[in-house]
Order: sequence, then C-alpha cells, then structure tokens
Amino acid sequence: MKSILIIEDDASMRRGLKDNFSFAGYAVTTAADGDEGLKEAMSRRADLIVLDVMLPKINGFELCRYLRNEGIDTPILMLTAKGQEEDVVLGLKTGADDYLTKPFGMRELLARCEAMLRRRGPDKSQTHSFGTCRLDLGSRTFTRDGQAVKLSPKEFELLVFFLENDGKALSRDRIMDAVWGWESAVTPRSIDRFVTALRAKIEPDPQEPTHLLTVREFGYKFLKEPGSAQ
Repeated sequence: MKSILIIEDDASMRRGLKDNFSFAGYAVTTAADGDEGLKEAMSRRADLIVLDVMLPKINGFELCRYLRNEGIDTPILMLTAKGQEEDVVLGLKTGADDYLTKPFGMRELLARCEAMLRRRGPDKSQTHSFGTCRLDLGSRTFTRDGQAVKLSPKEFELLVFFLENDGKALSRDRIMDAVWGWESAVTPRSIDRFVTALRAKIEPDPQEPTHLLTVREFGYKFLKEPGSAQ
C-alpha cells in the first residue's frame, strides 16, 4: 500500500483529502502546519507528499527546499490558491514535482499523484507473479510459462495498476484516471478493448477469465489468486 503525507492547514480541506486518498487505497498521514509536516516527512518517509504552500510556521516553499537539501527525494505535489506564474516557477525550483492550483477536482489530483508514483518507478528487483505469469517492473518484461510475451506500453501500465490493486473492484473512471490520465480522450469502450487484449495474453482461457474479472456495470477486479476475493 502506498503512503501519502498531506500537509494542509485548512481542517476541512485536510479532512476531505484524507478521506479521498484513504478511499482510493492509500495509507494517509496528515499534518496541520509546516513544522509538524517537516517532522512527519523526515520520520515516516511517505511515498508521496501533498503540500500546501500557505502554511503556518514553515511555508510550503521553505519546507520543500529544506527536504530537498536534506536529500529527501519523495515526490511532492504542491497545492496553492495562487495562480501566478512566478509561484509555479518558484515551487518547481524549490524541488516540487508537480503543482495544482485551488480549487481543483479530486479526480485530477488523484490522477496526478498516481502518475507521479508511476514515473518514480519501483525498485528494480520488484516483481509480480500470478498463475504461470511473471511481471518484472524493473526490466519492464512479462513472461508466461517462462516465455516472453510482448505487452504494449499501455497494456503494461494497465497490468501493473491491476496487480497493485489486487482484489479491489476498480471503476472504469478510476482506471482511466490512473493509466491514461485525466486529460485523455480514452473512453470506457477503449478500456474494455484493452482488457480483452490483456486477457488474451495473461489468461489460460480468455473466454473464462480467472484473474481479470468483470464487475458488472462498474468495472474490473484483478485476482492474483483465483477465488481469493469474489
């Protein structure tokens, strides 16, 4: 489970962010000011930090700069009510990886965070196995019965997303946001086609899938162990 540190002084915003990230499957820690946020960032080493700029005690720019100077390379997405270009530039110069201006859509925020975590990449030794299949994230290779199987870049990302959410029912919207991004023109029908293509490469019998299951009128669910969560 990926962990998120949310550093936001507005109580209602902080609570809303925590609820949405928790619902999306993240382990969430929050901090209400820059000083508390710094302590959490240094001690817990989250997978990603969502950082408000206008914070009490230590502002977001200063906090981001300090973390980078200390060698903390955790991806940081900055939140601010300001929209001036100079604030965006300053945030990126201090070491932020992305920047989102309030008000923003929660789907966009989640999609950006998921994209940042994907770009960061896994440890090169990390692999996923299911059935007779093996996915190596470091080398970006996939084998079935010991034989290499070619996946398109999107098929690979889609399979990684399913494997990282083993046993969870995933809506088509969630899949679109995570794999294609919030600005993509991909449609639910496109996702269905990708799933069909992926089943042909990973399932013993694509017509009777045991790993990549359809959740009727909702989306899909992946099971590393067939029958483990129906």
